[in-house]
Amino acid sequence: MDRRQEILEAAAKSFSLFGYKATTMDQVAKIANVGKGTIYTFFANKEELFHAIVLKMIEEMRAAADAAFVEGASFQQNAHARLMQMLKFRETHQLYAKLIDEEKALRTPAVSEVLQTIEKEAVSYIQEKIEKAIAKGELKPCDAELVAYLLFKSYLALVVDWGKNHGTELDEERIVALISDTIFKSLVI
Repeated sequence: MDRRQEILEAAAKSFSLFGYKATTMDQVAKIANVGKGTIYTFFANKEELFHAIVLKMIEEMRAAADAAFVEGASFQQNAHARLMQMLKFRETHQLYAKLIDEEKALRTPAVSEVLQTIEKEAVSYIQEKIEKAIAKGELKPCDAELVAYLLFKSYLALVVDWGKNHGTELDEERIVALISDTIFKSLVI
């Protein structure tokens, strides 16, 4: 493994354990077993290092969502599988979960900005899939960006927020039925 990769892994570990605000370049250097100067040969500052890690995390989230694709399934079935996988990734990926916690507790501007970037990337990913489905004739023409945003926020609200606010989580079948009877009913050809 090369030094840059070792530094990225050490930084990801530090950000995952301590959060953005509490992570220092000294900690990253210690975890990577390199001098602090070595880090600066690859990354100008903590922010640049953080963004490199977040970009890698976004790629991992996209790959996890792509892995949920089932050949021969309808757009609606694959959309559901991919969205659920993205939300599972959000909850189980240690760094992502830590960033969500830090944003809630500390409102760290750099973390808020990164979470917005991740959300934009998620919506963009969904938008790409919607545009392909429209081109294939699987969905009616629509504003793909708005529908992608609506789907992402709807799933986020039903999967994550509902249980927190109502004391009981919705099962997947109920979520699928609700989204099918509302959003997809107007889109599917």
